Amino acid sequence: MTRARLPSVKMAAEGDFLLRYRAVSNKLKKRFLRKPNVAEASEQFGQLVRELKQQDCLQYAAFCNLAMARCEQTLFNAPGEALALTEAARLFLHCERETQALRAPGFSEHLQAALNCYSFAIKVYIEMNQPVMAASLCLELGNTLKEMGRPGEALVHFQRAAELQSHTPAEALLALRALASCKILTRDYDGALSVLTDMQFQAQERGVQLPGSTSPVGVFLDIASQCEISRVLLLMLLEPPPQKLLPEHAQTLERYAWESFDSHSQVTFLPENVFLLLQSVVMACQEKDIESLKSLQTELWPLLSPEQNHLLHLVLMERVAPSGQGI
Repeated sequence: MTRARLPSVKMAAEGDFLLRYRAVSNKLKKRFLRKPNVAEASEQFGQLVRELKQQDCLQYAAFCNLAMARCEQTLFNAPGEALALTEAARLFLHCERETQALRAPGFSEHLQAALNCYSFAIKVYIEMNQPVMAASLCLELGNTLKEMGRPGEALVHFQRAAELQSHTPAEALLALRALASCKILTRDYDGALSVLTDMQFQAQERGVQLPGSTSPVGVFLDIASQCEISRVLLLMLLEPPPQKLLPEHAQTLERYAWESFDSHSQVTFLPENVFLLLQSVVMACQEKDIESLKSLQTELWPLLSPEQNHLLHLVLMERVAPSGQGI
């Protein structure tokens, strides 16, 4: 009995929504000698949003949020407009996730609607001179797209978040870290290496706070060390020929050469055991010593992030594949 009623209840809710939505929208029409009460309409749209969310009609709730945003724009209430647009974006994303979970065919229309809402909300925050709020929405959108398996689309939002947070170096570097991860996921290893190199330079430049020291501190130390590890692994994966090796990358590899005098003194932000293991990885790659690489992979595994372990795995695969050996 209950199952049989569900479609009719849903249809009744949809029909009621359309009638009420039109009734509120009609109040916004200009009439002779009568000014529309935009504030009242916005409040009524908000009430519709709350009721529709309780009925799990999230798509319609998102449309009501868009109507609210238009009302708030008319009232020159930028914070209210941005809030309504953000809520609409999140509801559209929820609908997109449900569609994907059901494996239902579609044209990602909910995702496109969410992208448009986020874009307008970000624009409003920028116009309000609130770059931090705009950046937070860029990060939210980027992380969502990355979780949905769309790293190629996510990276532009991480890039924008970094640009919007240029006045807060630590936050900008974390956004760039997410950008580098997306480039690795899309197999743009050259692009990832470029981003990580720039990150490491910024972390070392802005993170030095102690007089006479060359080592960054705090979060900058962690960022510099993680960038160094990832850059070495990417260089081993890409194996650029000497004539195409950029000076900054050549300097990095020189630090891990066995013949270098006291190499670890040049990379004080890495623990000595990690530095020595990376040095061994570089040597094993140069000598094409696959067995040593396998052994080093086991030792480094608990010391690296999942992404770095993935890179090390790719380095090993590149050298195993030509010889036809298995891992």
